[in-house]
Amino acid sequence: MSKSSKNDAYKQHSLLNRAEEAYKLLKKHLDQDNVVRIISHNDADGISAAGVICNAIARENGKFHVTIVPRLKSEVLDKLSHEKYEIFFFCDMGSAWTKRIGQLKGEAIIADHHQTIDSSEEQEGVVHINPHLFGLDGTRDVSGSGVTYLVARLMNHFELAGLAMVGAFGDMQGNGEITGVNQTILQEGLNKGVLELKEGLKISFLNDEPLYKALTYTYLPPLPGISGDLDGSRGFLEKIGLSTDIKFPELSNEEKDHLKEALIQINPEILGKQYMITALKPPLKNIDDYSSIIDACGKNKKYGVGLSICLGDEDESLTKGMELLKKYHEIILKGVSWIKREGSREMDHIQYIYTEDKDIKGFMGTLANISLDIGLINPNKPVLALSRMDPLIKVSGRTTLKITEKGVNLGQAMEQASNSYGGAGGGHTVAAGAVVPRNNQDNFLNLVDDIVKNQLAE
Repeated sequence: MSKSSKNDAYKQHSLLNRAEEAYKLLKKHLDQDNVVRIISHNDADGISAAGVICNAIARENGKFHVTIVPRLKSEVLDKLSHEKYEIFFFCDMGSAWTKRIGQLKGEAIIADHHQTIDSSEEQEGVVHINPHLFGLDGTRDVSGSGVTYLVARLMNHFELAGLAMVGAFGDMQGNGEITGVNQTILQEGLNKGVLELKEGLKISFLNDEPLYKALTYTYLPPLPGISGDLDGSRGFLEKIGLSTDIKFPELSNEEKDHLKEALIQINPEILGKQYMITALKPPLKNIDDYSSIIDACGKNKKYGVGLSICLGDEDESLTKGMELLKKYHEIILKGVSWIKREGSREMDHIQYIYTEDKDIKGFMGTLANISLDIGLINPNKPVLALSRMDPLIKVSGRTTLKITEKGVNLGQAMEQASNSYGGAGGGHTVAAGAVVPRNNQDNFLNLVDDIVKNQLAE
């Protein structure tokens, strides 16, 4: 084992030790029959994380009360400070608020993977699990649901490794090789028979949608001229002599091989590893598809539907989730067409897109990612996606791992710039968010541009 591998193993061991502290605290309260107050983030990772811990508690015959929120802000903590629970469990959030969480009436567990801000000092009554505290990468190597799973696995609920990976894929950690703590969770899931790996076409909902739609909805790996383009997808299939409306399972083996060869010529990465949850059936079996459904629930603010799917409702909630996914796809296509038409507005070191469209507003972070992935905007500059939410501007920042390797840290840039203009922000190096007063929009953008310039210079 190399020196760096030994170092990473030591860091993971330290993280697992912290998770064990959290498990012991949680078990104490479960043994006392206390209700676990769960607060989690509203994206695919946060909903999956809530699903992990809710499933684990339910299987221990415990009780829980869940709230899913878009952001952990002062007003949310003000409300929680009046609640008389003995134990609070924060999923995929909380690392920026350890001091306030330490002032709640009950003890607390924070299972987060975002960059830590006010977390240098330990808070009495708070067990804080975060990879960044141990020198690990929370952007790439583990998600909020993964950190939460590190607690659940100590109750021997290894079957929840699948849901941990759903959250990781929802946080874009399934692109390319699985690394770090995610790799540890994946290997555990494989060893326990919970997960399985297959080689195949990495096309969204390949077995569920007509081919032209499945190809259109595939953004990673990107298929230039096909991803986000219904007409382009139809044209591609017609060119290679396949019916546009047929589904993949209906193709002959010869036609499947023909499709595969044609797609590999466009992007060889379209053929690769597929991660499956052994016990589930389509459309939840494929982890990538599962995460898309949960993401659609979150983006459409139907958090309860997403959580119910994570808790095993494959009937009514899954049907509703698929309806939300259809709506999600329609809005993304509308957004992609808009960005193709308008492009981004470039500054010296960043670029931004802005909308007041009520349909697109809640999907701007996803659109920013897709725009970078399929080359609709300059891939060499971070993009800030702005949406007007009077009297505020909501900002979703996205960049590429290639740019972060040059020194760009969007989480730090968004936190610093938003705090300077009466807002709040933070996140990961590659993806971050903020809210700022609308009258400070231009000042905020200029400051982020300057901060990114300095990060690149350093």
